[in-house]
Amino acid sequence: MKHVIDIGYLYLFSAYILFIIPLYILWHYKTGLLKDAFIAIVRMTIQLLLVGFYLEFIFKLNSQLLNITWVFLMTLIAAYTIVKRSELSYKLFIFPVSISIIISILISDSYFLGIVIRLDNLLDARYFIPITGMLLGNSLKSIIIALNSYYGQLQSEQNFFKWHLANGATLEEALLPFMREALKKAFNPIIAGTAIVGLISLPGMMTGQILGGSSPQVAIKYQIMLMITIFSASVISVVLTILISNRFVFDDFDNMGEVMRLKKRKPVNK
Repeated sequence: MKHVIDIGYLYLFSAYILFIIPLYILWHYKTGLLKDAFIAIVRMTIQLLLVGFYLEFIFKLNSQLLNITWVFLMTLIAAYTIVKRSELSYKLFIFPVSISIIISILISDSYFLGIVIRLDNLLDARYFIPITGMLLGNSLKSIIIALNSYYGQLQSEQNFFKWHLANGATLEEALLPFMREALKKAFNPIIAGTAIVGLISLPGMMTGQILGGSSPQVAIKYQIMLMITIFSASVISVVLTILISNRFVFDDFDNMGEVMRLKKRKPVNK
């Protein structure tokens, strides 16, 4: 294996010089995003540095209980972020989203780590935590898009939904068009990107493995399995989230409750 070129902290922070260019562009065109972009890059830096130090400790300790706790916390943060970004009711959705993600992780991690990599210890921190984090990160966006599409359309097309029910359709049959559209919106971009990956760019983890000294062939094999696992986990988590959420959203008479969070209205200045 070739020697991995480390990046000193001085050179790492010198990279922020490049950040001056986009900041200037945002300021010059008065986008109003200058402050948000600056805060985002500072938060990202602090969070990643802290996570890096913490993961060093977790990897050395490699405690199964600690690894599970870390992944559980990541799952709760992901579920909270999904519900928040989707502007849905925390009361109705935080539990279904969390359970759906956990089930998806159990299926995907067991298959990838147990069958493909064939680890003796499926909870090995060096594999379990990064792979699970990657699955969560990639599923998060898909779930947000799907939930926004699904429940947004249900609210805006109530008459269409109720027309199906009035004509003898079951709840599952009446919801089928909305599920179909949600899946299309969530996964069309992913399918398009998967189809051309490698032709126009290398995925992030594969690039990281190559820079870390791995053979391109080894990196490619890992990337193929990761992309299949990530796509499968995303689809599973999206479908489970919607199906489980429906049990909390609809009553015994197939009436949909208030799914969106009620925002406080700002007083109008006269």
